[in-house]
Amino acid sequence: MRIAAVGAELRRYPLHDTWDGGVSYHDLVVVTVTTDTGDAGVGFGWTPRVGGAAVRAAVEHDCAPLLEGREAAPAPRWEELYAHLHEAGPGGVSAMALAAVDIALWDLRGRSLGLSLVELIGRRRDRVACYGSGVNLDRSLEELVEQVRRFTAEGHTAVKMKVGSAELDRDVERVARVRELLGPRGRLMIDANQRWDLPGAMRALRALDRFDPHWIEEPLPADDLEAHARLRAATGVPFAIGENLRTVRAFRDALVGGVCDVAQPNVVRVGGITPFLRIADLAAAFSVPVAPHLLPELSAQLAQCVPATAMVEDIERASFADLGALARPCGVTVGAQGATSDTPPGHGLVFARPPQ
Repeated sequence: MRIAAVGAELRRYPLHDTWDGGVSYHDLVVVTVTTDTGDAGVGFGWTPRVGGAAVRAAVEHDCAPLLEGREAAPAPRWEELYAHLHEAGPGGVSAMALAAVDIALWDLRGRSLGLSLVELIGRRRDRVACYGSGVNLDRSLEELVEQVRRFTAEGHTAVKMKVGSAELDRDVERVARVRELLGPRGRLMIDANQRWDLPGAMRALRALDRFDPHWIEEPLPADDLEAHARLRAATGVPFAIGENLRTVRAFRDALVGGVCDVAQPNVVRVGGITPFLRIADLAAAFSVPVAPHLLPELSAQLAQCVPATAMVEDIERASFADLGALARPCGVTVGAQGATSDTPPGHGLVFARPPQ
């Protein structure tokens, strides 16, 4: 099969609740790759609030001309596009555009062979553990408590919450309350979203260590590996990083530097399924599990295939299904009982028009 056409469309889906920092919608750049045999695959670029139009432009003006007439094979096309887009930088908009095409080519390959994405890559497990997650730093303590109670009522025994308040005492109070709700055996993950500097992170982790965090996520700016190394030497709390690492090499550096205890690649931000799988293999070589970042309907499928997996994020009211982004159920379930998938050939994601 050879690629006959590549189309891209920007679609905007409002969030049910505004996220910390004023994020009120997610943009999807839905890409369709059609072949000379009439087969088609669908991929997507994803970004909260910023960059959607730029991703679509990169697909239309920089990716499509290079792809037309080429064999519809994911790995070779990924290598060519990566080299072509590298002049604009290896991450950011380039990576998100590349991801949209790569996901479409994997979907196309699965559809053409009559295989689900999980079977095409290679299923390693039928079910993956999940944790309840919310974007909740801006919520009051009462609202946070109510959210965690919803998670536990659903059956979640692992929960992630945000930290990084302007006043450390606020974080301590909130983490203490959530630990109380989960009990001593529940897994409590905390996520600073790069809000701390090194001295602040050291103070915060000393104060929060008694609540037995399962991991601290993004304690420092993602690209400052030297500061991560200094912080890692000062704490026993495992580091979960990767949602803002954009290349295989960035993950290599974090793993070699000993600052990545749980790898969290976002399949769109790293450039698609092809590099995501390379990152997962690399992490396994360091005995580091993978916990994919967001996008649960696709992340759950990938988590079933990687060598070592941690947990899938069950993000409250922000999955594709919750946002009304799917035209029909995709065959993926994500919840307190774990994540499973039973999709039609390909990844099973059929995107709906946004609500008007």
